Amino acid sequence: MSFNGTERYVATEDLSMAVNAAVTLERPLLIKGEPGTGKTMLAEEIAQSLGKPLIRWHIKSTSKAQQGLYEYDAVSRLRDSQLGDNRVESIENYIRPGKLWEAFTSEQQAVLLIDEIDKADIEFPNDLLLELDRMEFFVYETGEMIVAKQRPIVVITSNNEKELPDAFLRRCFFHFITFPDKVTMEKIVEVHYPDIRKNLIQEALEVFFEVREVPGLKKKPSTSELIDWLKLLMADDIPDEILKSRDPNNAIPPLYGALLKNEQDVHMLQRLAFMARRERPSS
Repeated sequence: MSFNGTERYVATEDLSMAVNAAVTLERPLLIKGEPGTGKTMLAEEIAQSLGKPLIRWHIKSTSKAQQGLYEYDAVSRLRDSQLGDNRVESIENYIRPGKLWEAFTSEQQAVLLIDEIDKADIEFPNDLLLELDRMEFFVYETGEMIVAKQRPIVVITSNNEKELPDAFLRRCFFHFITFPDKVTMEKIVEVHYPDIRKNLIQEALEVFFEVREVPGLKKKPSTSELIDWLKLLMADDIPDEILKSRDPNNAIPPLYGALLKNEQDVHMLQRLAFMARRERPSS
């Protein structure tokens, strides 16, 4: 089986090739790209397309690699021993399997999503090198070796908040999701809203890409924000003409709160509109 996108996910040819190459090479697929370009959703759609279970490990700034393997709850064991609980006689009762353990012991080959790995400490990726290479790890408390029944398909996402170690990068198949062009974006919109008016898509995309091209924006609107914005435009039944014949005195698109996420960017567009008004000759 190969991945070529799904009914809900438009995958470009190079993205499909990257997914299939990583599966063939049995290497983790490292996905980078702007926030909102569908990196997390990609893992979900790979699992759906290939008919495999998805195991999600969402990384936080406090996450440790050991948590992906297992955690030993010594505090609970101590408390239970003080209460005379017979469970303390078996240390296995206090071993909590992590997401890698879950993926390794899955009866069916799983898709393991390690989401936003760059949020964790810089040593986090290196601490997983051996386990992702050998597909096994040792549980010291029980003397047990956990070996993958079948190698999971590993998808790792990063928003480039920090550089990843070279040793880790060498073990991954890398793909950068470039921001969709207008043609691809129209296909993405039609997947989400198959009944949307063609004129609305075209005019909304013109506004959307114009906003993205404004120099100096602190946060450019993303694909997911475009989808939200279109949902609002349809819900409020905004006429296409309002987008097509935009007031030159107002550079702020209607319902801009779905696209612009901070006051600096709003003020910047307002300043651009003000400057445009001053530069126009008076009639």
